[in-house]
Amino acid sequence: MLQTTSLTKTFANGATLRFPDWNVGSGEQWLLLGESGSGKTTLLHILGGLLRPSQGRVVLDMKDLYALSAQQLDRFRGRRIGIVFQQPHLIRSMTVEENLVLAQRFAGFGKDVLRIREVLNALDMDHKRGSYPQQLSQGQAQRVGIARALVNRPALLLADEPTSSLDNRNADAVIRLLSGLAASEGATLIISTHDDRVKEAFFKDFIIDLSHERISDQLEKS
Repeated sequence: MLQTTSLTKTFANGATLRFPDWNVGSGEQWLLLGESGSGKTTLLHILGGLLRPSQGRVVLDMKDLYALSAQQLDRFRGRRIGIVFQQPHLIRSMTVEENLVLAQRFAGFGKDVLRIREVLNALDMDHKRGSYPQQLSQGQAQRVGIARALVNRPALLLADEPTSSLDNRNADAVIRLLSGLAASEGATLIISTHDDRVKEAFFKDFIIDLSHERISDQLEKS
């Protein structure tokens, strides 16, 4: 479903990050761990089609992401990849529903209010669909960010430190929602984190640790 080969990223200051080859199966759920500076966010952005690697390939559903034109990559990302950022980055002049419609249109889909309400209902946020981002709590805004990532039924769901700004109650809710909704949608899930709350609560099968360039099956360790 997702394969990476010989990925590196070299920055303007000459620093280079090298990532291990990685094969991720359809529907699997992974934690991406690593110390600060190990490249978790960089790798997640490369996987999401947001940051071109200096070398190597990312293949998702048999599509080589960086062999696509910029326009093709934008369309493919909008349709097949959902990204939950540390901060939801919602457009403040648009309601919750309008933010989700924008995500649909960016992917080349028409407005699908039924799908929007389905996703918001799953996140217990349908009652807020007419609200503006500044009228939401931090936890509610993060749920809308999850809804936006899921609205187009992505094959791959990426979450970059999704609990970093949340209290314990909201962090626990977000972890469970991400895992449960990815499973119910049949999406592959990769969560990048250094949050011990996620490590403790996320009882899934697979871990990649960039600090040691190690990929492991958690079931074999337990």
